Amino acid sequence: MNCDPSNPNGCGVVNVWQETVPIRFGAIDKSDRLTLDAVFQFFQEAATSHAENLGVGREAMAESKQAWILSRISVFMEKRPKYKDTVTVSAWPCGFEKLFAIRDYEIKDKDDKVLVSGSSAWLIVDMEKRRPLRPQSVMDYLPLNEGLKAMTPESGAVTGLTVRENLTKVCERKANYTDLDYYKHVNNVSYIKWIEDSIDPQILENADKMRLDINYLNEILAGETFEILSAQIDDDTSADKPSMTIAFEGRKTESGQASFRAELRLW
Repeated sequence: MNCDPSNPNGCGVVNVWQETVPIRFGAIDKSDRLTLDAVFQFFQEAATSHAENLGVGREAMAESKQAWILSRISVFMEKRPKYKDTVTVSAWPCGFEKLFAIRDYEIKDKDDKVLVSGSSAWLIVDMEKRRPLRPQSVMDYLPLNEGLKAMTPESGAVTGLTVRENLTKVCERKANYTDLDYYKHVNNVSYIKWIEDSIDPQILENADKMRLDINYLNEILAGETFEILSAQIDDDTSADKPSMTIAFEGRKTESGQASFRAELRLW
């Protein structure tokens, strides 16, 4: 069933959220194709709408002083849709692992072919104590969607990224107004934009396929400064080896604390 994000409850409660959207001008780069940060934006909005549809959206969670916080996500863009293409974005919960609620995603073309797949792990956080809570109290009300996984075991979601050595500082940033979300910390999509901005644009424009795994380790608040470090790595022995793999780490300038780790693969 196709749902309307402007009225998440209008389609009745659904196990899998689906919305059909065009690829708009603001979601493409010079290659005329969908960017990685736009994928993350699509997934964020679909997850938000579905949470509202299931009765565990922002306002419902706020009543108990709780919030959904993204902890990690893996996204594989096998084919990049073009400007004005119409695609269907899907999102669905699929159980939990320890403290993490798992949510998967897909973007399909008009012929129902999967173009992008993703899997994410979310924490339910006590917003007063800034501490994670066990998800069972919320997960009991959500569909399990057993057997419905967006990523295959071979291309499955990464749970933790290796701490890389010999990273080099590529830029320093400050968390500004446009980086922040409703919870007054840097939004998950802003991290993806920072990663993209630290790379030669032509490398991203020329990429036909992309995969990004990112772990969000410590929130960045308004006004905080941080460094982004990176290094090109080559430890993939698969048959479909990417042409380039880059590791990233964000560190707060004042404390040196790691705020995120990510690995980007390009084909």
